[in-house]
Amino acid sequence: MLTQRNRRKWLTIVLFLLPSSIGLLVFSVIPIVYSLVISFTDWNGLNPWNLAAGTPDFLGFGNFKAILAGEEFWRVLKNTLYYIVLYIPLILAASVLAAVLLNNAYKAIGLYRVVFFIPVLTSWVAAALIWKWLLSDDYGPVNAILGFVGIDGPAWLQDRTWAMPGIVFASIWKDMGFFALIMLGGLQGINPTYYEAANIDGASFWSRFTRITLPLLSPMLFFVLVICIINSFQLFPQVMIMTQDAGPYGSTQVMVERIYKYAFKYYKMGYASSFSWILFVIIFVFTIVQMKLQRKWVHYDS
Repeated sequence: MLTQRNRRKWLTIVLFLLPSSIGLLVFSVIPIVYSLVISFTDWNGLNPWNLAAGTPDFLGFGNFKAILAGEEFWRVLKNTLYYIVLYIPLILAASVLAAVLLNNAYKAIGLYRVVFFIPVLTSWVAAALIWKWLLSDDYGPVNAILGFVGIDGPAWLQDRTWAMPGIVFASIWKDMGFFALIMLGGLQGINPTYYEAANIDGASFWSRFTRITLPLLSPMLFFVLVICIINSFQLFPQVMIMTQDAGPYGSTQVMVERIYKYAFKYYKMGYASSFSWILFVIIFVFTIVQMKLQRKWVHYDS
């Protein structure tokens, strides 16, 4: 039986948690459950619910079957995976390289770290507009620089071959500072005696990097990898702003862009909800696979 003191403790805990719990319930849990219900219907997002009149129609798994049987879903998934294949290795390499550079005791190193982090603070709308200008085939500085060295630059965002790489470059510029900061924290957590022992043994920089730094940095690499893959499947603002109608021939159509279009442009809310739940399952499966595979390459001893 709870004493009066314990009851007061529990009441205090409940009162502190109540505002956040209400917000979580109203703005997260209920919308999630509601979207699952909508995914089994043909609701357009405009007409009121009137179950007595049979609106919206209950389709069961009809939306899911239509999505998985259609060519569009597999094209969109292919585009998303293409983005991931380009983005993940480059963002990991760039983040580790930046972290290694920022881990040295240069003069004004604090200023350099701030400069690297500035793109993270920039809104995606502003960043995407900047990169849309940079990659313009008419007046963009990127093609101007390429032309200066004798290379005829492509029409980046108007070319089905180069549209997605252009989005990848913008994403790396925007995200590198955040992930480099995480890697920097991992580097500073490595015991320096490992490097001292390696130096005594005459190990080269590359040997120290591959045999000490990378293995002990693997927890940070794993965390960044999981976050990057989840974010990649939710790719949206840069596609919408930089390529508008999902690029030439739909070359930059991705999952969230399709969900947005079906929900708020075509008013197929049930179809869009089904698309979002399929996306959830894909992200969930990828995350579980990564959690299983981490045992083979992630080392938590530092």
